[in-house]
Amino acid sequence: MTTAGSDSTVQPFYRLIAAIVTFCSLGVLSGCSSSMKIGPEAVAGLAPSGTVDMNEVQVAYIGSGGGGTGTLFYRGNTYTFQIAGLGVGGIGASTIDAKGEVYKLNNLSQFPGAYAQGRYGFALGSTSGGDLWMQNESGVIMHLKAKREGLMLSLGGDAVVISMNR
Repeated sequence: MTTAGSDSTVQPFYRLIAAIVTFCSLGVLSGCSSSMKIGPEAVAGLAPSGTVDMNEVQVAYIGSGGGGTGTLFYRGNTYTFQIAGLGVGGIGASTIDAKGEVYKLNNLSQFPGAYAQGRYGFALGSTSGGDLWMQNESGVIMHLKAKREGLMLSLGGDAVVISMNR
């Protein structure tokens, strides 16, 4: 018998495991398929479908972990969501305030799920910079400009799970 509390703890864990598998799969597939591109060439000539604001806390020492919240602005509506992720690369700890565009989103149901995230950036106190590129299994791509605060050097990739709030 499961309780609501244990169910809410187990679901994010399984989603995170699914994200790691998706991240690895996307990495393998991107080497084999020209349609699985993340980066400027993947969105060249496309108009954004929407925009996002995300706030995340990230800690890294070779491996990395993070979590936070975000808001999607899509077709005149506002949707809130949760973020959880694990990855490789980087050292330090920082808070991240990221804003950017969403591409290839044709339906709200395509937005949640497991994303592969490539990242680079740095934080030294309040001086920071960096870009995040994310793509999920539905082909939705996000390009985010990140402002970090803390002490961190970030270069690597993550598996990130986005869950919509109800």
